[in-house]
Amino acid sequence: MAWCGLDSVLLYWDDVLLMVGPSGDSVSYFNDEPVIFIPECDGVRVLSNTSMEFVQRVPDSTVSIFKIGSTSPASLLFDALDHFDRRSAKADENLRLIRSSLPEAVEACIDAAGHEFDVSRQRTLLRAASYGQAFCSNFKRDHIQEMCKTLRVLNAVRDPEIAIPLSIEQYKLLSAPVLVGRLINAHQHLLALRISEYVGLNQEVVVMHWACAKITASLAIPDAALLEILLDKLKLCKGMSYAAVAAHADRSGRRKLAAMLVDHEPHYSKQVPLLLSIAEEETALVKATESGDTDLVYLVLFHIWQKSSALEFFGTIQARALARDLFIAYARYYKHEFLKDFFLSTGQLQEVALLLWKESWEIGKNSMASKGSPLHGPRLKLIEKAHDLFAETKEHNFESKAAEEHAKLLRIQHELEVSTKQPIFVDSSISDTIRTCIALGNHRAAMKVKTEFKVSEKRWYWLKVFALATIRDWDALEKFSKEKRPPNGFRPFVEACIDADEKGEALKYIPKLADPRERAEAYARIGMAKEAADAASQAKDGELLGRLKLSFAQNTAASSIFDTLRDRLSFQGVS
Repeated sequence: MAWCGLDSVLLYWDDVLLMVGPSGDSVSYFNDEPVIFIPECDGVRVLSNTSMEFVQRVPDSTVSIFKIGSTSPASLLFDALDHFDRRSAKADENLRLIRSSLPEAVEACIDAAGHEFDVSRQRTLLRAASYGQAFCSNFKRDHIQEMCKTLRVLNAVRDPEIAIPLSIEQYKLLSAPVLVGRLINAHQHLLALRISEYVGLNQEVVVMHWACAKITASLAIPDAALLEILLDKLKLCKGMSYAAVAAHADRSGRRKLAAMLVDHEPHYSKQVPLLLSIAEEETALVKATESGDTDLVYLVLFHIWQKSSALEFFGTIQARALARDLFIAYARYYKHEFLKDFFLSTGQLQEVALLLWKESWEIGKNSMASKGSPLHGPRLKLIEKAHDLFAETKEHNFESKAAEEHAKLLRIQHELEVSTKQPIFVDSSISDTIRTCIALGNHRAAMKVKTEFKVSEKRWYWLKVFALATIRDWDALEKFSKEKRPPNGFRPFVEACIDADEKGEALKYIPKLADPRERAEAYARIGMAKEAADAASQAKDGELLGRLKLSFAQNTAASSIFDTLRDRLSFQGVS
């Protein structure tokens, strides 16, 4: 027993098939072969050893038209068409009778045509619907067109050569894309293509399946000839994924054909991975660089990196600027040793030296790289190696000298940290090292640094003066000022004292300033307006007097002094 549609039941015992309808009506069929039932949405397929039959309840629309003695609007419309074909006035009479029900009659004829398997009966019913539609102004005219399109598809697949006897309800549930898929699987590519084009589906799926099937079935055809056959059909679809067809060719053992096919793929994102899968690494790298997509380039680089030796990899990327630059950018962060090998293989010694120098700084960030740590030795060795590499090229004399002096400074700073047991020297500048030595009272070490790095006298005076002022050793500062005439004059002493907010100490050195402008500004900085005014008047600089007046704007008495002197200079003709 099986349901036959939604409201009928089909029974089978012995040789009898019994169908029972919704109202209790029944019909019997005799069958001399054993059968099995295959339920469908609108009926039952009865399968025997020699045949397959489809049993369904007669649709209501068909009953209303063809039932004996029927006077339904649809039946009268169908009869009106017959009278019209025989040029009988009875046709007009029938139409008048169903004028108010004409839309329902047209719809019933269309529905009945859809359920018919006989093509001539379909045509007749659709002609009746079209005839009635001509007298029905408010009926949607695209219904007949849609049914015609559906029936053309169904009639095509019902052909014995195709052998897919679908009913209209089954087709609606199945949908056109699924039907096309079944035709493809049955290798009915031409019909699938025509149906896809007819109902507006994407033809790419059909053409792609055909191409894959053609490759599988054409083992005897040479690659070049088969490529022409495939391209002739593949070009019918714009945006066709040649990569998918090429992948199938590769899986079928036709790697050369796959390489030729993938060359026609317009999308680099599909083309490059497939080229890698068929071992066309160099072509993949060319395509990736042409695309300008850095992700694709990195994909190819990592693939080649894993599969080839270091020298082969270096040779591959050396001639391709984008790939080389991207590799270098990546390796600078994650693969220092490998990057050094690359630079050595290409003779870029200065780049290796820079990497070594950078590694030395990374070691320097380790808190254990001082205090006599064993990390100090490796760091110096790295810098010395960098110096040696820089020295091999004349163009990098500056870098070579800088690396040499850096190593020398690190040794001295390391010795100072060991001797003082204070981790405050390493990685500081020469100036800071000198200042720190003086601040700690280690003048001999400071002189050693000065001598080793040829620090100028002017710079030495600035450093020592500020170092002594920092530790507020004013006696030592005064003694230092009297050792010999300072090469910079006494300005460093004045600046250091003022910065330390020691006005009394500053007064020891301000009078010794040779330039009256400097004396005036120094006096102004410690708030001595009269002395500043006297020094400014000696300089005979009206503009300086104006600036000094602004600095004493809150002091009325001081402002009047500057005004008086400025007026005096103006009277004397000095601007």
